[in-house]
Amino acid sequence: MKQKLSFKEYIYVASMLFGMFFGAGNLIFPVYMGQVAGRNMWAAVLGFLITGVGLPLLGVAALGISRSNGLFDLSHKVGRPYAFFFTCALYLTIGPFFAIPRCATTSFTVGLEQILPHDDKSWLYLLLFSLLFFAVTLVLSLRPGKILTYVGKVLTPCFLVFLAIMVFVTILHPTTSIGAVEPQGAYAAQPFFTGFLEGYNTMDALASLAFGIVVVQVIQGLGVEKAESVAMTTVRSGILSCLLMGVIYLLVTLMGVWSRGALEAAPNGGTALAQIAQHYLGKAGLLVLAATVTLACLKTAVGLITSCAETFVGMFPKGLSYRNWVFVFTGISFLLANVGLTAIITYAVPVLMFLYPLAITLILLALLGHFFDHDRAVYAWVTGLTLVAAFYDLLRTLPDHLRAVLHVNGLVDTVGKALPFATIGLGWICPAILGLVIGLIFRAVRPKKA
Repeated sequence: MKQKLSFKEYIYVASMLFGMFFGAGNLIFPVYMGQVAGRNMWAAVLGFLITGVGLPLLGVAALGISRSNGLFDLSHKVGRPYAFFFTCALYLTIGPFFAIPRCATTSFTVGLEQILPHDDKSWLYLLLFSLLFFAVTLVLSLRPGKILTYVGKVLTPCFLVFLAIMVFVTILHPTTSIGAVEPQGAYAAQPFFTGFLEGYNTMDALASLAFGIVVVQVIQGLGVEKAESVAMTTVRSGILSCLLMGVIYLLVTLMGVWSRGALEAAPNGGTALAQIAQHYLGKAGLLVLAATVTLACLKTAVGLITSCAETFVGMFPKGLSYRNWVFVFTGISFLLANVGLTAIITYAVPVLMFLYPLAITLILLALLGHFFDHDRAVYAWVTGLTLVAAFYDLLRTLPDHLRAVLHVNGLVDTVGKALPFATIGLGWICPAILGLVIGLIFRAVRPKKA
């Protein structure tokens, strides 16, 4: 029985984890942030790295260190009903309802749509592209034992080659200096907190709780079976993959800033990538971009389908088989992808604002649980109060027409004035701290079991 992996195996596992994390959304958001943050990019990128790199690393570490068999086992520390609720909500969000459809739609919008003719048949092009995209995803996801080969050894290196072409051409020929680019919007007033919340859009902290089980299984498949060794190997692999993500985020953000001498700030990161690719590389640049984004999204979709199917088989052992879950999730993702990228992003934001505080507090409780013996009262109070504040964030970030229909504008305004940090999207912090204090008090006064 091995105690640890070889250096080569570490690289493969870290590459696989990076490949599952890093999709087209991870390119879209930092390049747009660079364009609009301008000279405030350093504060913005620091906030972005906390939620885009730091939290995913802590999520992988939480699963490894707590020796949990996936998210359901970890969230079970709050209670069994909550474990079913949170696990289903998280996996459906980073799976067939938002993240997987976004993979296909983003790769089409940012990549192939820039090359294809712009006419009234765009819906048909998207339909055909998403059909092919999910056919490939389905084939790869039906053989989960090959995920290390598909993602770690093939797709990730190809993706990095394509990305390197774009990044280094831009960085070697900057069109302006960082200090010359004026920050825009919220990045002018609060660049750090705006970057912090922008990192939510990557969904990587949520994904880290989902991918942890895949990493553990791959490590065990390579011969490391002792619980302590699996935990440490998981953490080390997470550090390697997150370091690589951090470097790429910084380079892509710089790419966005340095492009502003020749380009106006784009309405979104997808358009920004297309404009940068065409400016520096011409028509060939659009082809490189299409290949980069499609590979990035494909490998992420495979990782998400695999994780979702394995988790639902574990949660509902008398339900569908792994193979059938793969078909169900792939089919739902295909249908929702054809709704369009704008609608997917619009409705994803409120859900992410709801789930992220719950994920952050669960990760921190798992990492620090040995200080209070993973007492359920602490988990329950922190999670319960965070849940209330997170629901407020969901209501606050709903599209305007939905808030009007639900008649919650008055409630949102009232709570926003009373809840500390609510205006910067961090209203859950004080309730979480209050829950921690109450939980620790309950633990302290409760009679000790013999």
